[in-house]
Amino acid sequence: MKTCPNCKSDVEDHFELCWNCNYSFSEQRVMTTAELTQTKPTRDLKCLRCATPMEDSGRFKFHEGDRVGFYGSIFELFQNREAFDVYHCKNCGKVEFFLPMD
Repeated sequence: MKTCPNCKSDVEDHFELCWNCNYSFSEQRVMTTAELTQTKPTRDLKCLRCATPMEDSGRFKFHEGDRVGFYGSIFELFQNREAFDVYHCKNCGKVEFFLPMD
């Protein structure tokens, strides 16, 4: 775990963005929602549970596997990384993951 320098929240080591305040560890600053979503096309989606329009939460990158021993950070360079567009429903809290359109 690492600590966000902006809000002091605990963040998993493999996350590039703080879940609480959108602090980007690679950019070393807080990212706005517009910055996170401006480069990709958005989808017009309705929640499958309550039919409320879903909001774009941004693109998140995940990787498979764990840190391996002493050289864990080096081996993370060879892990499979996948990016997903994430949408959420403000009404019921449903979250959906989609493959990037671009």
